[in-house]
Amino acid sequence: MSNLFDIPYEKEAGKEAPRPLADLLRPQALSEVMGQDHLLKDDGPLARMVEQGRITSLIFWGPPGCGKTTLARLLAHHTELHFEAISAVFTGVADLRKVFESALHRRRLGRGTLLFVDEIHRFNKSQQDAFLPYVEDGTITLVGATTENPSFELNGALLSRSQVLVLNRLDETALEQLLQRAEHTMQRPLPLMPEARAALIHMADGDGRYILNLAEQIFNLHKKGMLDVEGLAKIVQKRAPLYDKAQESHYNLISALHKSVRGSDADAALYWFCRMLEGGEDPRYIARRMVRMATEDIGLAEPQALPMTLAASETYERLGSPEGELALAQALIFLATAPKSNAAYMAYNNARALAKETGSLMPPKHILNAPTKLMKNIGYGAGYDYDHNTPEGFSGQNYFPDGIPREQFYQPVERGFERDLKKRLEYWQKLRDEKGGKE
Repeated sequence: MSNLFDIPYEKEAGKEAPRPLADLLRPQALSEVMGQDHLLKDDGPLARMVEQGRITSLIFWGPPGCGKTTLARLLAHHTELHFEAISAVFTGVADLRKVFESALHRRRLGRGTLLFVDEIHRFNKSQQDAFLPYVEDGTITLVGATTENPSFELNGALLSRSQVLVLNRLDETALEQLLQRAEHTMQRPLPLMPEARAALIHMADGDGRYILNLAEQIFNLHKKGMLDVEGLAKIVQKRAPLYDKAQESHYNLISALHKSVRGSDADAALYWFCRMLEGGEDPRYIARRMVRMATEDIGLAEPQALPMTLAASETYERLGSPEGELALAQALIFLATAPKSNAAYMAYNNARALAKETGSLMPPKHILNAPTKLMKNIGYGAGYDYDHNTPEGFSGQNYFPDGIPREQFYQPVERGFERDLKKRLEYWQKLRDEKGGKE
């Protein structure tokens, strides 16, 4: 068998019926696949499979235009498997049954089938389960492609029978190489000034198919002169950022935003904030998450964090977009630059855990009201010291249930306003010790 890495692709556009440039330049050899060296070079997993002449069922996880379909086609060619491609968007149960029947027939004739399933995450659980027996007995070698995190979107049973390979978005070098291939095929350079060429690469946002589609528009629509950035913008539309509010990108970006605030990096926080807005995120969702940041990561180290965030949220409700987003950005900067403490958050969690463990314990009798004679007779309210009647305004009495030792859930840090709170707590503990309060 010839080595697939040595198979050339046809570079002459005039020898076949007109095809989209992206399809015309689809790699015909693994050596032409851009940006996936971690899979194809040296000891990469696909390189090992090519060397052994045998592939296992795979899940390709990566952004659009990174070469998932192309890799599947090339792997089928290399292993002499019949290549069958379907899309989960257009395929139902009846279609799957026909695909499996055809694969069974080919298997009886001695040939295997590589079944490529684009957007496999769109199949529901029962549809995904339908693949299992055919994968297990080798009737098909499944190669699924998804832009979503397989851990969330695919059944555990299917994942356990497949190897997940992560494909990278194409970097600027790979995109530039694609443009050079396009120019070679079209036998003329793209009419772009250097800054416009850089802008074109930026517009593609790592999508190889998209940049070739943009290049094709420029070749077809612009005939004279060189385009600057403004002229480029008139011909092509900027690609919408990859962002799905219901899927992993949503959670990735809000995680990046939250951790940037926690790490006191106001600039990074503003970047992720704007990335989410550009992706179409509802500013109200970001505002709610900022309230959580104020209580979870800042707390009493800066008591103004919560009211300022709530005020920014209310301002957005009154002004709407885009003016109200400035109020959120202002509050975000305040949160990122505020002193940080999760002491209140940790105190709450620890206190709740103890409350769950000791939920039936009664309060000590001396802090209970005694509105009836019976309650007074059994000791309710007996021995209670009214704190305001003491010189320090602090009685030092025990307020925990009698059945558990005193706990110190809240341990403020030496930052911001909590530094003052720490001094107060230490002073009260000193008075408690002097008064013989319970440790």
